[in-house]
Amino acid sequence: MIILAAAAIVIGAGAAGGAWVLIKLIAIATNLFWFARLSIAAVDPVDAHVGLLVVLIPVIGSLMIGLMARYGSDKIKGHGIPEAIEAILYGESRLSLKVAILKPLSSAISIGSGGPFGAEGPIIMTGGAIGSLFAQRFHMTAAERKTLLVAGAAAGMTGIFGTPLAAILLAIEVLLFEWKPRSFVPVAVAVLVAIAVRPFLLGAGPLFPFAAVPVVAFWETGALALGLGMVLGVEATILSALLYRIEDLFHHLPVHWMWWPAIGGLVVGLGGLIDAHVLGAGYGNIQALLDGSLVARVVLALLVVKAVVWLVALGSGTSGGVLAPLLILGGALGALAGQVLPGASGFWALIGMAGILSGAMRAPLMGAIFVVELTGHFDALPSTIAASAGAYAVSVLIMRRSILTEKIARRGRHILQEYTVDALEFLQAEQIMTHAPVCLPGGMSTRAAVDFFAETAEHRSYPVVDLYGHLLGLVSRSDALHWQVQGELPDATLADAFSDASHPLAYPATPIGVVADLMVATGIGRIPIVDPVSSKVVGILSRHDLLKARSAGRRAEFDRHRGSASRLRQRRET
Repeated sequence: MIILAAAAIVIGAGAAGGAWVLIKLIAIATNLFWFARLSIAAVDPVDAHVGLLVVLIPVIGSLMIGLMARYGSDKIKGHGIPEAIEAILYGESRLSLKVAILKPLSSAISIGSGGPFGAEGPIIMTGGAIGSLFAQRFHMTAAERKTLLVAGAAAGMTGIFGTPLAAILLAIEVLLFEWKPRSFVPVAVAVLVAIAVRPFLLGAGPLFPFAAVPVVAFWETGALALGLGMVLGVEATILSALLYRIEDLFHHLPVHWMWWPAIGGLVVGLGGLIDAHVLGAGYGNIQALLDGSLVARVVLALLVVKAVVWLVALGSGTSGGVLAPLLILGGALGALAGQVLPGASGFWALIGMAGILSGAMRAPLMGAIFVVELTGHFDALPSTIAASAGAYAVSVLIMRRSILTEKIARRGRHILQEYTVDALEFLQAEQIMTHAPVCLPGGMSTRAAVDFFAETAEHRSYPVVDLYGHLLGLVSRSDALHWQVQGELPDATLADAFSDASHPLAYPATPIGVVADLMVATGIGRIPIVDPVSSKVVGILSRHDLLKARSAGRRAEFDRHRGSASRLRQRRET
């Protein structure tokens, strides 16, 4: 943990620098595409006056991305977060230098040419690549590389948005797939370094400050926020279903996938012709929704057109993120609801942003915290929690997977985001072992042992003990077969046969996970359990016993009982 935390200091600074580079690359690309000048000044495509070129520019940018994906690396395609998850779970947390370079470059071209994406997905992939590349310079396990990859991803997100707590929660809920000090502490260190460096690179303070505050007590707005969150859960489900339906349609096109982003870029350009506000990351739209400066008609148009261009562009396989577009779409629905709900529409836009993130990404804690860190409105936290809970509940009831894990599942890999304690990690051998097992005496001859396995044996192996019950070894059916075929030791005893042999054993307090590892290492399916004081065999643990431990956990999940504790004890005894 300490070594990884020390490494996270370097990774956190590097990821924050990567966030700065990405922001500047996006600014350069935007200036080149829309204003035909070389500059790092922050600009918005909505301020450009290019006429019908608004249709052509996204196509050109998307075509460049298709070429980069085909001849550079196809890992630059997509959201960024699913690719990071896949590298963690199935790629031993190894990301290449090529991805670290091409991902931010392709994302800058995508967003700069009008792609309706945010920078969060690309920076998570880029920051993760920085952490992974650093880890690959040293002798580390896959689990340790995962920690540093996630540390870089969380630090990169912090560098872009200035949301340290939300970045840590994203790591826990979406990326780490564990809760251990070894992983949490380095991630926290990297995030803290990134938030410390960020003011010198991108400035300090909330990214989207706004003045609107709740004007009604939470005991009144809480139920409304919960109800709005449930509606947002439905919106998240619809968006996810449409995204992958569109992706399926692209797979049926009779052209190479390299050309798909250009087709998506054409739709983006047509959307920009309708309303230029849908182009680019749309951070100005987020601010306008929070400020409440958009009329309902404009908000509705933004909701529909932004959804169409984002879904088609992302479904085409181009490079871009999901977080900023989700903020806009959830915020737009919240702002529309704010037209009839008590309080400022900007407040309800904030609630909508929290709910949509929770429902779509299945990260309710991150969603609730992220929007209050973005705006500095921590007084809205109870309402954002209510909206996140409502959206999350609806999402898990009607959508099989999140918008992030569905993409991985379509590649034949199922991702479970529900964390439980593994029974193998907290149960001990004495809790599930077979007590007082049948043992063979050390004085038994090998010839008698062969007959025993041929006629009466019920198991594949048995402990061999001396007169005092001390373990001498473990005789198996394969031993008996060997003696029978080879004719070795015809008159020897089992004590003689195992006098110099080492044998696996465990103790009553040994975690059964350790026993399972011992089975894998030795290839022996029944491990004797020995009392550490008397050295006598007191039990035996088999593979079947390990499966019973899992079955007990399943029964705890699904078996419902009613009655007193004494009645339940009687039922278990029966």
